[in-house]
Amino acid sequence: MPITRRTFTQGLLLSFAVIPAFASATSPASAETFAEMEEAARKEGQVVSLGLPDNWANWGGQWKDIMAKYNVTHTDTDMSSAEELAKIEAEKANASADIAEVGIEFGPIAIKKGLSAPYKPATWDKIPGWAKDPDGHWMLGYTGTISFIVSKKVQNPPKTWSNLLQGDYKVAVGDVGKAAQSNALVLAAAIALGGGEDNLQPAIDLFAKLAEQKRLLTIGANPGNMEKGEIEVGIVWDFNALNYRNLVGKDKFDVWIPAEGSVISGYTTTINAFSKRPNIARVVREYIFTEQGQINFAKGFARPILIDHITLPPEVAENVLPSEQYAKARPVNSELWMDAAKQLGRQWQEQVLSKM
Repeated sequence: MPITRRTFTQGLLLSFAVIPAFASATSPASAETFAEMEEAARKEGQVVSLGLPDNWANWGGQWKDIMAKYNVTHTDTDMSSAEELAKIEAEKANASADIAEVGIEFGPIAIKKGLSAPYKPATWDKIPGWAKDPDGHWMLGYTGTISFIVSKKVQNPPKTWSNLLQGDYKVAVGDVGKAAQSNALVLAAAIALGGGEDNLQPAIDLFAKLAEQKRLLTIGANPGNMEKGEIEVGIVWDFNALNYRNLVGKDKFDVWIPAEGSVISGYTTTINAFSKRPNIARVVREYIFTEQGQINFAKGFARPILIDHITLPPEVAENVLPSEQYAKARPVNSELWMDAAKQLGRQWQEQVLSKM
């Protein structure tokens, strides 16, 4: 599974925070009913996406359904959230893309810069308030919660963040400061240990101690290095952990949410405000919030945002963790996190990596 689209440089993120917004574009969509929108989408003939590759959260299943339903073709360019918004802004009226998917912290940025067009699907009222923009510019289709993926060879496997300090195994965290997943695991630890978006120090202290113990790995867990035996404990999104476990073998790794707490975040579609095919962009968003669209995400190990309102087939339900494991996980505050994430790279370098 490529990680390109899920990483961002601090410079790119910072640039989105300081460049003035331009006036929002007016969408050329003119359909008044959903049936008219569907017909217009079929006539548009194609959909071009950014950051929505087939092998991420089973978007391949979504595209297969959408292409068959609307008789359209699909192409995607895999890139990071920041790169997606930069491309949309750079192209403006010469837009090549119709829809993108970005991390939750980038949803408000797209609004401020006039890059996104609003559209509320029929199931809008069922989407939790924390997971959507009230005007319909962004809304999470699925969530990710930071989890532990643990080799069954590990003695006394860690069930909590505090447990990490008590073992002799190595802990893989990836590239903190650049990778969105790695940044999120720092926030998850901070939340569990009494901090939060505005206070990452509890997590920084935890990982600094692991660094002093020479037990911190700055590589991310993935099926390749798991197969090689290089990962004892990895910290990743739950949907990545479950996917990797299944690929490498359920008999080799376990997955769970740390008991003290974690962070829930996710990804949102962004409809390009300048799209030349606005109707297909809207029907794509509509489809992923149908029951089948939500089931498709679960097939890709992503936890559907509407999981409490749909029935997952038994074989698909096995792809997500039991709901009780999420009891102490809380949603990210996207606006606070956007600011905190910009400072994390420097903190990590000075207080953690310096001790390795």
